[in-house]
Amino acid sequence: MDGEELTEQETALYDRQIRVWGADAQRRLSKSHILVYGIKGTVAEFCKNIVLAGIGSLTLVDDRAVTEDALSANFLIPPDENVYSGKTIAELCCNALKEFNPMVGVSVEKGDLSSFGVDFLDKFDVVVISSCALATKKLINEKCRKLPKRLPFYTVDCRDSCGEIFVDLQKYVYTKKQRDESIECELQYPSFQESISVPWKALPRRVSKLYLAMRVIEKFEEAEGRNPGEIFIEDLPAVLNLKKELCEAQSLNESHIPNALLERLVMGRTEFPPVCAIVGGILGQEVIKAISGKGDPLKNFFFFDAKDGKGIIEDISPY
Repeated sequence: MDGEELTEQETALYDRQIRVWGADAQRRLSKSHILVYGIKGTVAEFCKNIVLAGIGSLTLVDDRAVTEDALSANFLIPPDENVYSGKTIAELCCNALKEFNPMVGVSVEKGDLSSFGVDFLDKFDVVVISSCALATKKLINEKCRKLPKRLPFYTVDCRDSCGEIFVDLQKYVYTKKQRDESIECELQYPSFQESISVPWKALPRRVSKLYLAMRVIEKFEEAEGRNPGEIFIEDLPAVLNLKKELCEAQSLNESHIPNALLERLVMGRTEFPPVCAIVGGILGQEVIKAISGKGDPLKNFFFFDAKDGKGIIEDISPY
């Protein structure tokens, strides 16, 4: 892969990007293969960004049929029912993404991601999953780590006006500019399981409230056997009760997870398109960094809350 040069067509199309991050980074992008599972509004934004950036190929997995919730934030799905009737979300998004950049191969894979083996994942250079149960996040992350090569893994979730990105780049070596020279840096990333297993009382004192609130919601959905997002305002009393139990078990003051924030997450079945654009844009930048090996990557959680307009990076690691 490293020996292949950009074609004249690629050089002409991506001229502006090449000036920003260089021909070597663009060459790596154009040879990269990315797997995406679960296409809601935030992931639609991410897919648009990386297709326009000129990756090699994008494989989409999402067998769901179109619903009102899906239409509300996913601009890749045409609003005409005659167009989307009988097609999966992945198939519709695939058709739309092909029009953004015909030089990028966009395809659909059907099936349950949990059943895909390590050999299937080995075909890709990056894995991005969304709208997944807690157990699925852990499982796919561990499968990525079983490969002999380093396979970057990302999860992204948006609920209401809040967004979360998790990154696992394993042992990651990259270069960055410092004054007039390039220096080599190394970061060691924990898995998703290792990160969320860090005791709450061991977390930084001012850790993002959204980190804790998302863990409560995940635990609730897992305990109730719900799919991600299958949560309603009627569930709020049970969610608040679970928060109380978890805080007591973790020796954490309940005030660290505001009830009002949990209420917003419980009601957040529909994503806010502006938040999708921000979080999807950040995710796109991070994946481009991981592929190109250039620039400081975030480690290892990113949170955005439109209520205060802040993006927060949290390094939550057992080591």
